[in-house]
Amino acid sequence: MSRKKLSFFLILTVLFIDQFSKIWVKSHYGLNSSIGSFGFIHLDFIENPGMAFGFSFGNLYGKYLLSLFRIAAVFAIGWYLLKLIRLKTHVVFIGCVSLIFSGALGNILDSVCYGLIFNLGTTWDPLIGHWVGYNGVAGVNFSGYAGVLEGCVVDMIHFKFNWPDWAPFGLKGEVFPPVFNVADFAISFSVGVIVVFYKKIVRDEDVNFKALFKLHKNKN
Repeated sequence: MSRKKLSFFLILTVLFIDQFSKIWVKSHYGLNSSIGSFGFIHLDFIENPGMAFGFSFGNLYGKYLLSLFRIAAVFAIGWYLLKLIRLKTHVVFIGCVSLIFSGALGNILDSVCYGLIFNLGTTWDPLIGHWVGYNGVAGVNFSGYAGVLEGCVVDMIHFKFNWPDWAPFGLKGEVFPPVFNVADFAISFSVGVIVVFYKKIVRDEDVNFKALFKLHKNKN
């Protein structure tokens, strides 16, 4: 499989799994529902108006800013990915950047589209200065509950395991409390692989952005 086909396959696969899981959970369960568990992996449905892993980002204007930043980042990552493919970069590095691209795009789709296609969702209430949830199960009927960039990201994966009693430094409670989604996992997994295997899969020319811009200019 060529690098281009591999990248395309990974992007489409992650996007499909991510969006299918989000739409299925949101259209079948109420907000804050506990869906099930597989050992320490629990499925708990929450909506996140902010960043990855359930971290919020201020009010509605903060969400606009974050969404615009995400869109700009996706364009930048996509441009970078195309250059890496042309440079015949290590296939593992191209795979990782493809997963990062698909993960970022997956969460942008929530923000851009979900407020328009679902009839219920978490919204910002300016009177109380807080994000407000909803009751019932959301439906995909395109009636909309918010505007463009105002949709909330659907999270459902929750690793539930606690620090042991003998843990040092007073550590207690859950080791990793944030709830996340497939897109978040794709990004985090890829970044971890790049960090661990950086010297083996990344060449100097792959991160020489000045040369990449020059390559782009020459191609045009």
